[in-house]
Amino acid sequence: LFDALASAAMARIDDFKPQDLANTAWAFAAVGHGSPALFDRLASASMVNMVHFNPQALSNTAWAFATAGKVSPALFHALASAAATRASEFSPQALANTAWAFATAGHALPALFDALA
Repeated sequence: LFDALASAAMARIDDFKPQDLANTAWAFAAVGHGSPALFDRLASASMVNMVHFNPQALSNTAWAFATAGKVSPALFHALASAAATRASEFSPQALANTAWAFATAGHALPALFDALA
């Protein structure tokens, strides 16, 4: 089922809104289905649309990639930059999830952690 969903998502990923990208990454990570091709496409599409992500989408995307073990340095740097500039808008849960994701992924960027503190 998830292989079919991954194929369907990849076929339409250019039409996804930021929340669609974050939700798709979250869903696949939550069920433990780490489709490498899908996560690569999600990372690319997320970086293109990062300026339109709200704090929850940023947090959920970071959580999903860390949970799935898909550590994309370019994506995590883009997420860190976006999260650091909008940290004051994050809910406590989003702050915790973002900090956990970056620590888990091995992207402990001091500027991001300072912004989240």
